[in-house]
Amino acid sequence: MTDKKSNEKKKKSRILDIIFYVAIAAILFTPAGKPIKIWVNKVFAFSPSVKNEDNREVLSDYQWQFTDDNGNPFNLSEAKGKVIFINYWATWCPPCIAEMPSIQKLYNQYKDNPNVVFVFATTDPKDKVDQFMQDNNYTLPSYYIISGAPEQLESNTIPFTALIAKDGSIAIKKKGSADWNSKKVRKTIDKLVAEG
Repeated sequence: MTDKKSNEKKKKSRILDIIFYVAIAAILFTPAGKPIKIWVNKVFAFSPSVKNEDNREVLSDYQWQFTDDNGNPFNLSEAKGKVIFINYWATWCPPCIAEMPSIQKLYNQYKDNPNVVFVFATTDPKDKVDQFMQDNNYTLPSYYIISGAPEQLESNTIPFTALIAKDGSIAIKKKGSADWNSKKVRKTIDKLVAEG
């Protein structure tokens, strides 16, 4: 009798283990887990670190070609001498999606400042990007990558974000999602804008 109860408990335990592993696999490897991944990334998105002025890399090459939302050519060199917020992202990337609300808020605050340029760089097809922006009520200006990034801005990971000062020094360089509408980021942008 005890062996029968013990076997039933083991069987129930195995079934629960299988259900648990299937649920974890669904979260990690199927589209069904995307909302959970986005939520986790939002919860753990903190303000990015700002590099000490003495330890900043300096962008040596601004040559990076894009097309904008209207199909017009754009080269990053056109933004040289301004504060540049550049973010590589994709519509299918949960960490990218998680940080978008904070980026939209940051963009709303600085979009009319002629000394700040926002570049949301992607390789996704324009129709997918347009649909994503429309579905989420985002107004972020998307740029479609044509050529390779300058060496200091290369990344195999998305999202990847850099905040570049007017002199080309890289104040923030962050892989993964972050809270881009934090006081620290806004204070850094304000300081960079005020610099000659």
